[in-house]
Formats: sequence, structure tokens, C-alpha cells
Amino acid sequence: MEIKTHNINDTKIAEVISEVKIINKIEDGLDLLGNLYYQGFDKIILHEKNITPDFFNLKSGIAGEILQKFSTYRVRLAIVGDFSKYTSKSLNDFIFESNKGRHINFVPSITEAIKILSDR
Repeated sequence: MEIKTHNINDTKIAEVISEVKIINKIEDGLDLLGNLYYQGFDKIILHEKNITPDFFNLKSGIAGEILQKFSTYRVRLAIVGDFSKYTSKSLNDFIFESNKGRHINFVPSITEAIKILSDR
């Protein structure tokens, strides 16, 4: 796992880069949040490919637990990926509602993630 730092307009954003899944269970997400927060990051980019598919099954509770912690600690998160493959109405509604806010966003590209997270 590599942490790439994007510095945009005095904003420090961590992009997590990995060839393997780094979030397989709730604890993995909480550990990642804690480690990056400790390093001074309060804006994080994750790639969908690095997150267990169970995260995107809202019934599993993984997304809810992890994203609640991000919100509690006021750490902004952008998840980059192609979410059109998910057919669950509840997930699509969740993504739509999340994207209305500022804390958790689901975006199609790194460029979009950086744009959203660098916006104060």
C-alpha cells in the first residue's frame, strides 16, 4: 500500500494506492482511518477496487460502520470507481444522497475526487 499526497491550494489529500484489497472488514477501514488521521490527513481518496464487494452490499453493515467513523472524525472521503455496475436501489440511493453532502462522495475519477476534496 502506498499513500500518495496531493497538495492542492494548501489542502493535503491522501490517495491510497494498492494492487490488493485493503478494506476487507470493518476493522480494516477503521485502522486505515486512524493511521491516516494520525498522519495529519483529513481528506482521503480510496479506490473502489481496494474495497471488499461486501462494502457495497448495504445489508452487510460494513459501509455504514466505516463511513459513520469517517463522519464522526470529520474526515472527508472520496471513493473512486464505476458504480454503475451496482444494481441495488438502496445502494444507488445511498450514493446519490452521499454525493449531495460534503463528507462522503462516490466519484468516477481521481480528478473529480481531488476537485471535491480540495473545495473548502
